[in-house]
Amino acid sequence: MKNSVVLALGFVLSGMFISAQTIEKQAPQGFDIEKKEIPHGKIDTVTYESKTVGTQRRALVYTPPGFKKGNKYPVLYLLHGIGGDEKEWFRNGTPQIILDNLYAQGKVTPMIVVLPNGRAMKDDRATGDIMAKDKVEAFATFEKDLLNDLIPFIEKKYPVKKDRADRAIAGLSMGGGQSLNFGLGNINKFAWVGGFSSAPNTKEPQQLLPNPEKAKELKLLWISCGDQDRLMPFSKRTHDYLAANKIPHIFYVEPGGHDFKVWKNDLYLFSQLLFKPVDQEKMNSFLKLD
Repeated sequence: MKNSVVLALGFVLSGMFISAQTIEKQAPQGFDIEKKEIPHGKIDTVTYESKTVGTQRRALVYTPPGFKKGNKYPVLYLLHGIGGDEKEWFRNGTPQIILDNLYAQGKVTPMIVVLPNGRAMKDDRATGDIMAKDKVEAFATFEKDLLNDLIPFIEKKYPVKKDRADRAIAGLSMGGGQSLNFGLGNINKFAWVGGFSSAPNTKEPQQLLPNPEKAKELKLLWISCGDQDRLMPFSKRTHDYLAANKIPHIFYVEPGGHDFKVWKNDLYLFSQLLFKPVDQEKMNSFLKLD
């Protein structure tokens, strides 16, 4: 595919199905470069009790510039890939820099971002054989850890809004599969779902959404993948199922492979859509197609 971006079938707009939108092709140069002159958010490491795993677990938490404990914030849970941990996005995807720059431009809703370790097991380090059966299974176990342990911890420790409309989940590769599995499997918990280059752990579409109509309760369902990514079939089959069932969603095919150049661009675009009404005129100006 040439250097174009495909937006296929759909977006939620005031409850209406929009069949033709266009999407900004790439983040601008410098979007991920730290700017000393602007306000900055803060990254903290937190430890929470996981009854699911039976141990203390760690996560990183980004609070936005101007964070005030007296305010209430929506939350994005941002998940890593099979070879990473709670620091993978921080080290390689620099969400704190991308979001700081977007805040400085007034392009994103102030939110808290939680970067957990999606490998829910006692030794959750990304060492040894990362494809070992127990480590792969731990990514599925994380659903219980997320819902029963991490989310309640975040809601107790931070001033966050607790309604599903104020809770998003997204991730890359293995974390993209988790986001689709957990988000679509718990629509009562999440209203914003994003799968970036989702991996083979992504459930079959009929398992993800046995009742496709349920997905119409989402504010946004975003599926994206690089056009050179060998994992494209997992995103494409999900899109095909959604399209066949007329479920509003964005299917975003961008130039690139399975790497952080793609995922950083995904975060740049996805984050700007979160926790705000979708205005058609604004969307048309934000989303462009050559």
